[in-house]
Amino acid sequence: MHSDILRPMVVLIGWTLVMLAWMIATRMPAMKAAGIDLRTLIGSKGADADRALPAHAQWKAHNYNHLMEQPTLFYAVCTVIALSGTGNGVNAWLAWGYVIVRVVHSALQATVNRVAPRFALFLLSSLLLAALTLHATMAVF
Repeated sequence: MHSDILRPMVVLIGWTLVMLAWMIATRMPAMKAAGIDLRTLIGSKGADADRALPAHAQWKAHNYNHLMEQPTLFYAVCTVIALSGTGNGVNAWLAWGYVIVRVVHSALQATVNRVAPRFALFLLSSLLLAALTLHATMAVF
């Protein structure tokens, strides 16, 4: 038998791969339009792309990077919760809430990129992550 909290974890991994594909599909044409040839690039980094490509093309890359940051804590805490046998019920619902908020955050950042609502979503996801962390702490101590 598995823990229900594994499902939102897998969904967020899938969403991260969607954002990766969206980033590539957006950046490659933008790079071509900017006259950037990947075959001749040596040692470039994200900041170089920020200077060379239109902002809207970079928003997807910025969000993909964000999905490699705080969600790593989400995966870790959900794993602890699953292993402790407390990954059903409220913890699964909190995890689903986290994933839904992160998906909405991604869609917002990748399209209109308004900072105030993005920040509100970031705070909400952080509160959900804090609640999951509290529950993980209670489960293992």
